[in-house]
Amino acid sequence: MSVKIPEGVKKLFRGKNFGHVATLLPDGSPHSTAIWVDVEGERIVFNSDESYVKVKNLRRDPRVTISIIDMESPYTRAMVRGKVVAIRNQGAGDHIERLASKYLGDEKFTHLPNERRVIVEIEPEEIYSSGM
Repeated sequence: MSVKIPEGVKKLFRGKNFGHVATLLPDGSPHSTAIWVDVEGERIVFNSDESYVKVKNLRRDPRVTISIIDMESPYTRAMVRGKVVAIRNQGAGDHIERLASKYLGDEKFTHLPNERRVIVEIEPEEIYSSGM
């Protein structure tokens, strides 16, 4: 069952704050990596390359956790546990450029050869936050 994202948590995801996404490897062990994140409506979103381990993990098992801290105030933080409800190519190129602008400013995003960008949409099921 999805839950509504509180405005303070949305603010964290809209800000220039890095998230960490945890997925499950085929043997059940965790895999965690830093990501650029955003929020669209009531879903958490991030962008990745189709070939990355986290995307392969999420295609096999949609359970996911993302943690995020406020870069200016590290005790302001949130953790979102949920399920991936979509992995889509549509709009992924424009989306990574918007994220690059947010995180890099004027610096240009470097694309990898043969890159296949996807947007991962997460529907939150549990949200924990503090410092807000």
